[in-house]
Amino acid sequence: MPAQAPSPFDTLAVKTWLLDLQARIVAALEAADGLPFRTDAWERPEGGGGISRLIEEGNVLERGGVNFSHVLGSQLPPSASAHRPELAGRRWEAMGVSLVLHPKNPYAPTVHMNVRCFVAMKDGEDPVWWFGGGMDLTPYYGFEDDARHFHATCKTALDPFGADLHPRFKAWCDTYFFLKHRNEPRGIGGLFFDDFSEGGFDHAFAMTKSVGDAFIAAYLPILERRKGIEYGERERDFQAYRRGRYVEFNLVYDRGTLFGLQSGGRTESILMSLPPVVKWRYDWHPEPGTPEAALYTGFLNARDWV
Repeated sequence: MPAQAPSPFDTLAVKTWLLDLQARIVAALEAADGLPFRTDAWERPEGGGGISRLIEEGNVLERGGVNFSHVLGSQLPPSASAHRPELAGRRWEAMGVSLVLHPKNPYAPTVHMNVRCFVAMKDGEDPVWWFGGGMDLTPYYGFEDDARHFHATCKTALDPFGADLHPRFKAWCDTYFFLKHRNEPRGIGGLFFDDFSEGGFDHAFAMTKSVGDAFIAAYLPILERRKGIEYGERERDFQAYRRGRYVEFNLVYDRGTLFGLQSGGRTESILMSLPPVVKWRYDWHPEPGTPEAALYTGFLNARDWV
């Protein structure tokens, strides 16, 4: 649960690390793609702003965004106070880095990563703060070694902070990134956490940093392995169909998207997570025994990958 004791929350330390994390990730992705990211700095009328780093029609990434934001507001929006009604009406401050990458090659998975912090304030009371975040992988064609590598890297990032964290955060991820109206997972999971203030600021911040710092090692080897595999219209068509599930989750369930829209955030930055090419079909199912069917039978089910 969010911290209630007097908070040693260090805004400058968190912001400095987040900006550095954004820069390191973008540099790694530019090296992998071969083209530069666009930089778009923006201000929010109610308070704060951010830096959006975006690539479209790259050599490897069909669309990708790595966003930093530091925003302030006078009253918590419903998405932020729904699970903690005692905080409704408080002033707030939020910082984070959020990324979504949609590679062009259907054999290279989509990936999401987010690390963020939140502070709720009220005159005469101590601030209430917490961290949240995680990362998850959404393949279109599953590879066992990719899944094991991604999950093993997530586990390694969490292990120094308690043996219970990886089982908790993996299970939370499997539950969170689930499309209830489809009765299927969005992808193969990873880790997810929210409302985290356990052990005080130093411990909670260190754990969050470990998650964010692990992203490059978790994803870049997978992208390098898959970005050059030959593909055709069949694979692109299935990729576009499965991307539809990604859109449905982000617009119906995703807390970050809902918070951004409800708090008057910058729409271009919030919706940069959506893929550029998507298809929907009526009551379509892959033929049994095909590589497309193998995604459903072998990967879109919660399992222990490490």
